[in-house]
Amino acid sequence: MAGAKAGQDATYGASENPIPAFESPEKRRTKKYALCCATLASMCSVLLGYDIGVMTGAALYIKENLNISDTQVELLIGTLSLYSLIGSAAAGRTSDWIGRRYTIVFAAVIFFVGALLMGFALNYAFLMVGRFVAGIGVGYALMIAPVYTAEVSPASCRGFLTSFPEVFINVGILLGYVSNFAFSRLPLHLGWRLMLGIGAIPSVFLGVCVLTMPESPRWLVMQGRLGDAKRVLDKTSDSLEEARLRLADIKEAARIPAECTDDIVAVPKQSHGEGVWREIFLHPTPAVRRVVIAAVGIHFFQPATGNGAVVLYSPRIFEKAGITSKNKKLLATVAVGFVKTIFILISTFFVDKVGRRVLLLSSVGGMIISLACIGFGLTMVETHPDEKMVWAMVLCVTMVLAYVAFYAIGMGPVTWVYCSEIFPLRLRAQGSSIAVAVNLVTAGVTNMSFISLYKAITIGGSFFLFAGISTMAWAFFFTFLPETRGKTLEEMEGLFGKFNWRASFKNKGNSKGKQATATTIGDVQFVTSG
Repeated sequence: MAGAKAGQDATYGASENPIPAFESPEKRRTKKYALCCATLASMCSVLLGYDIGVMTGAALYIKENLNISDTQVELLIGTLSLYSLIGSAAAGRTSDWIGRRYTIVFAAVIFFVGALLMGFALNYAFLMVGRFVAGIGVGYALMIAPVYTAEVSPASCRGFLTSFPEVFINVGILLGYVSNFAFSRLPLHLGWRLMLGIGAIPSVFLGVCVLTMPESPRWLVMQGRLGDAKRVLDKTSDSLEEARLRLADIKEAARIPAECTDDIVAVPKQSHGEGVWREIFLHPTPAVRRVVIAAVGIHFFQPATGNGAVVLYSPRIFEKAGITSKNKKLLATVAVGFVKTIFILISTFFVDKVGRRVLLLSSVGGMIISLACIGFGLTMVETHPDEKMVWAMVLCVTMVLAYVAFYAIGMGPVTWVYCSEIFPLRLRAQGSSIAVAVNLVTAGVTNMSFISLYKAITIGGSFFLFAGISTMAWAFFFTFLPETRGKTLEEMEGLFGKFNWRASFKNKGNSKGKQATATTIGDVQFVTSG
């Protein structure tokens, strides 16, 4: 008892006692364990990113080898997002049924099969079958990786760790671009098949490694396995006190009485998902309604602002800007992937320090300017076909790189971080799958129609359109999305119930002070620092 009291006194009296220095190694070990879990969970996003990025260059060779039309190219590239709807729709219920961890393994298996089918495709129809299978895996990965990472992460670094899936997506996209360039000199019939088929190899490694991860503590509580959940929380929280508070919050959200402390407890059936759709769509509280609108809105605007057009059709954009060499177009595309990856890595270190809202608004503001400049440059090149307008070509390439940098610093990672943390526990899996489904439908429509769009309104006009949509996105984010930095997952419903952007804007200074206090309490960091 004396030892326990001494430890408690050391924790609460940290500001007057040098003992806090003793706590930091434990915190570092805790964060390393949570970091390893988040990294492994996010590895499936590498496969997703590779599948997206590799098709950018592979489509050039597939079109030539299989003699397909521009419409077929649009379908090949864009339908991946629509196929992903199947995986996204099923992922919420599947993860509630078999757990977050085994759902990630299932996604890896689907990726493996899809990559093999595409690699051995003999014709366009066979290739589309492989694309369909891979698309289902994409839907699973998009939903489950951020949900698992958010549920296993402590509040103090949740934004950093939850941005990992988007980081790994971009690493995968970059690897896909590099694969395009590396295999571009192989015989035509062999190069694109290797580009697509080699993606099967990492999925085997992923499926084995994920089995070493712990299950999500929130899923364990939903199954009544409080003992297992406590052990995971002890390893992934910044302190034992925070682990106890996190467990209490999760039990409350799962409607388990606080006095229940057995390792195994009975949980009402509705905590497994029954009635969730009714609560989301038919009888939502005002707070839940705002959460759903925010999640759907941010996931709609992410692909609607033109990211898919830049990532998937960058060789065509560079060709329209005046770059004719196939190798130079692929090299410029590799530069796009490199810049996107670097800036998304930078964003991971700011999402918990600066906040989700600031990063998002700054990111979209830069995207608006970049898209308008791309539209202007491409319009100048298109209206002067007989002139070699080097300045316009340089402007287009520079602004494409600026666009992906601004996108990667905020819009890309913050979308997944924000959506994964704002839903209440009882609605999280299904709510996230709805938002991801909106993302995939919007991305599918945008990606499948980009070539047709720029043929109808010119390629410069299409980027002016994306700039206009980005302006609407900025207005929506400014008026509708509160800051969630430092809040525990269980506090989100109350935050959305009382958010008022006018009051937040007028009392910015006071809100900042209050937020700092909430962060300290929510993270259970009793040690004060200067």
